[in-house]
This record gives sequence, C-alpha cells and structure tokens, in this order.
Amino acid sequence: MYKIQRGFRGPAMAAGFLLVITVVVGLAAADVVSALSGGGGFQRVLTLERAFPVEERVELEAVKARDRARHSRMLQSFPGGIVDFSVGGTSDPYAVGLYYTKVRLGSPPREFNVQIDTGSDILWVTCSSCNDCPLNSGLGIPLNFFDATTSSTVSPISCSDSICASIVQIASAECSNEGNLCNYSFQYGDGSGTSGFYMSDILYFDSILGTSLITNSSAPIVFGCTTSLFGDLTKSDRAVDGIFGFGQQGLSVISQLSSRGITPKVFSHCLRGEGSGGGILVLGEILDPRIVYTPLVPSQPHYNLYLQSIAVDGQVLPIDQAVFTTSGNQGTIVDSGTTLAYLVEGAYDPLVAAITAAVSTSVKPIISKGNQCYLISASVGEMFPTVAFNFAGGASMVLRPIDYLVRMGFVDGAATWCIGFVKVQNQGTTILGDLVLKDKIFVYDLAHQRIGWADYDCSSSVNVSITSGKDEYVNAGQLSVSRSSSTSVLFKLMHNTYNYLVLHLLVLIGFLFL
Repeated sequence: MYKIQRGFRGPAMAAGFLLVITVVVGLAAADVVSALSGGGGFQRVLTLERAFPVEERVELEAVKARDRARHSRMLQSFPGGIVDFSVGGTSDPYAVGLYYTKVRLGSPPREFNVQIDTGSDILWVTCSSCNDCPLNSGLGIPLNFFDATTSSTVSPISCSDSICASIVQIASAECSNEGNLCNYSFQYGDGSGTSGFYMSDILYFDSILGTSLITNSSAPIVFGCTTSLFGDLTKSDRAVDGIFGFGQQGLSVISQLSSRGITPKVFSHCLRGEGSGGGILVLGEILDPRIVYTPLVPSQPHYNLYLQSIAVDGQVLPIDQAVFTTSGNQGTIVDSGTTLAYLVEGAYDPLVAAITAAVSTSVKPIISKGNQCYLISASVGEMFPTVAFNFAGGASMVLRPIDYLVRMGFVDGAATWCIGFVKVQNQGTTILGDLVLKDKIFVYDLAHQRIGWADYDCSSSVNVSITSGKDEYVNAGQLSVSRSSSTSVLFKLMHNTYNYLVLHLLVLIGFLFL
C-alpha cells in the first residue's frame, strides 16, 4: 500500500526543497549507474554505422524483418512477469453466456472486447473493412473496429513473410495472389466462422513484477484482422469485437509471449458464476494448495484430458471407457468458449438416469422440449447429488448441482431446472464448457503439459507465481505475486539507493533550517 502525504510550503521553501531533491536524486542516480556498470565508467564517444549501405536499394520486407528481430532482442532482456486481464460476462446462457476480456492494440492503442476462448488459437478482431459485422452489442459494450490506417506500428503479414509460411504449415492460413496478404478462414464448432488476413502490431498490457511493481508493457504480436463473419458471430445479441484464442499452438498469444520470455508458459482463469459474473484471467500460475492436476493428452490441437470415469454420489457409473478414448474427433476437452457442456451419448444416458434416481422424492422429473428437467420447490443444493468426473492422475472434478443444472423458469410456482449437459450423438467429443468451469481456479500449465483446478470464490483475491513452479508468494490485493530472485536483487538495489537518498535529504534539509 502506498501512502501519499500532501502539504503546503511557501514558494521560496518549495524552490529550495526542489533544488535539494534534484541534487540528491542526481547523486543517488549516479550511484545506481555506477553499481550497475561495475564502476567502470562510460565510453563517451560512440561509433554509429548504417545497418544498410546507403548506396544499396533495400526491400521493405528486409527492413520489417530487421525491426522484428530487433524487437525480439529488446524483449529478451525483459525480465518477464505475469499479465493481468480484466474479465466480464457470465456463464448464464440466458444473460450473457460467455466471458470476455479487453485487449489494447495499435499505436495509439485502441481497446477491444474479445471472448476468452481456450478452444481456439488465434486472437482476431474485426477490421474497419469487415462485412456482416455487428455494429452494436446486446451485452451493453461498445464495439470497435481495428483501422490499420490509423496505427503507426501496424505491419500486414505478406505471403512472402516467413511467418506466413509457418502458419500455412498448420493449415490456418492461405495465400493468394490478390493483395499478396497472408489470409485465414476457419470455422468454429457451432458452425460460425471468420475470415480475414494476418497483421503484426503492438499489444499493450500491464505486467506485474515482484511484489507490487506494475509496469505498462508492450510487445509486437501477430493477430487476425477479420473482414468477414458468418453464422452466430453476425448476431448482435452477444456480439464482441473478436475472439482471444488461448490454445497452445504457436500463433496463440500465450505461445508468442512465452516463447520470447515475456510471460511464463502458463495461464490461469477463475470465472465467477454468481451475481454479475466477471473473474480473473492472468498469464501466470495461480497458486492454491487444493489444486489437483491431470496430464494433457499429447499431440492434440485442443486441451484434451484423460477422462476415466463418472460418479454420482460416490458411485461410479457403468460406462464403457471406450467412449472416453481420444482418437480423431473423440475425447474430452476443456473449452471456455463453450457456454454449456457436451457429453457423449454413451455417458450422457447413464449420468442422467443416475441423477434422476438420486433426487429427492419432492422433486418432480419432467421432459421439456426433449430435455430432462425437474420441478423443484426448494434449493437445488439440497435436492440433487454431487457428480464427479475422474481423470488420470487421481484428479477428480466434483460438480455441484448448479454446475450441471440450468434454471429455465417457473411452472405452477415451482422452479424448473434442466440438465445443462447436451447429448452428443454417436461417437463425438465431450466438451467441458463454462457451466462446469465456473467458480473454479483453472491452471493451464503448458510447460509441464498439465491442467489443474480447485473450487474457488472467484470474487476473492488470488495468489499468483511470477515463475512457474515457485510456491512462494505474497498477498497484494486482487492479485498476489510471487517474487523471483532477479527481482529481489533489483528491489534490494532500489532499497539501498533509497536509504542513501534519505540520508542526503536529512543532512541537506537540516542546512535549510540553520
């Protein structure tokens, strides 16, 4: 906590005091410079040379490539830290049905509201030339369009760029002769989709270093500039400016930043399900002793987990484990971009049957529009059993009734709650969406290829490690940050300089009153 004291001094006294501070700060700064340089002094004459000979013609792409390399070198000296993003939205499908955050792109930076999506990789925002893009949002948030003509640092990715070549190899980009731009076009699981072209520009964010040092940071990233939308993305009721993909492929923001040492190779979220929603999203590792971890299935495009069994009130259900096998389009994934949850048919039917058999006798089961629902006159927490999804490594995800039920309204004065899991016909993918993910810490530890979780009140503060694998932390309010040894050295140096500064101030201020 910073304590600021304000007072008044006469003009002469203020001027004298300012002079003293200026002199002492200069002395202290000299000491810091001397300490950092080893006391060896400075070379006062520098020789400058051109990067490109003046008599030679240089292609623009060569200049851009050199600038990107220079940016990378600059960022390699950045000590790294966690990045904190705000979170809005809720898991309620009849209110918002999604969670979103804000990103700042371009120079000068412009703010965009983008959906948090762990089921995809690309960060994209709508561009000023977008067709079929919503102009307003039912979420009550302003919609913005990225205008490349107003950013002084933007750089379109051309087909000849090595970045485009690497993207094309993973089938998320294509090149055409028209415009010589590196294009993309992809479709989401709900049938909606987007197309546009890739660009490079500056992403601005707040980095937390050490115990309380928050710095305004930035880094060049590659993102998508969408020029066309289709499907549900064209609707205004839940419109946002784009989608923030948190997948583990090379083009995701977490992969771009962690590969350059700007952030740890881990991110975490805690999505609040109650009240107005919101929550916490950090590029860093949230720490909690209750977190249990399970390994990721290797070589998968999504966050696939080894689901082994499902239990209701402690009783494991008779489900053929083959329905949980990861192969092709089968498996179990974690996806914050999905509102509800989806369960393969071979597991859905036994689960619903077991829940219905375990409910209180005062609950009336009904079928509404093909869904298993219940008429309830009391709290669901008292009437329904707990459900546990059991994963490899002994990690269980215990679901409360509100983690698998959705409130639908009232019938004859009784509340109607329905199963929030959607049956996936034939052999398909089990998707754990926001219905299940809410009110829990989730840690995506990409460095160790695992995911962890723990029940949590996401309106509370959390402890965050600045270095993955470190368990020491300090509480600093909404976010608590672990301190690395390098930042400890920095703070020690600053502390010694501060003591020196205070000593000089005391001596010199004393002379003012003589």
